[in-house]
Amino acid sequence: MDEAMQPTAIDLETREAFGALLERHRGILFKVANSWSRLPEDRADLVQEIAMQLWRAWPQYDPARSFSTWMYRIALNVAISFGRGDGRRRRHLVPLDDTHDIADHNAADHETEQQVELLQRFIRAQKPLDRALLILYLDERPQREIADILGVSEANVSTKIGRLKQRIRNEL
Repeated sequence: MDEAMQPTAIDLETREAFGALLERHRGILFKVANSWSRLPEDRADLVQEIAMQLWRAWPQYDPARSFSTWMYRIALNVAISFGRGDGRRRRHLVPLDDTHDIADHNAADHETEQQVELLQRFIRAQKPLDRALLILYLDERPQREIADILGVSEANVSTKIGRLKQRIRNEL
């Protein structure tokens, strides 16, 4: 490999820094992907797309700001765009039953799994902004950070969370 083709020390350093942060916060990728995609192959595609967009945006990342906040903002924007494309692609498809074999689980585990599945269905049924808000809220992000990620006011976040909690109580 000639010298022009070899990565520089700065490039390696940048990749390593990015890779370390991505690995440390990879749970965000999976939370977002699981909330936007039902099928495993779609989730894998979405995780890959988010990672790619994070890498593209990496030069603009300001280390003085929270990496997880920056990551959530990009991940949610990519997921919303992905969801729009997914809707067009799958408009006429009917998914197969996605129940799981839970015969070996005890009743408490089964009840917990049912509650989690109901919550996941509720989240997937929400508009993109509400879905993003729920993901961030369930991840126990402070309202100020949620507002920053979503580009809305803290008062708006508080109001929406209250309304979503009431809808969850009513519907579930």
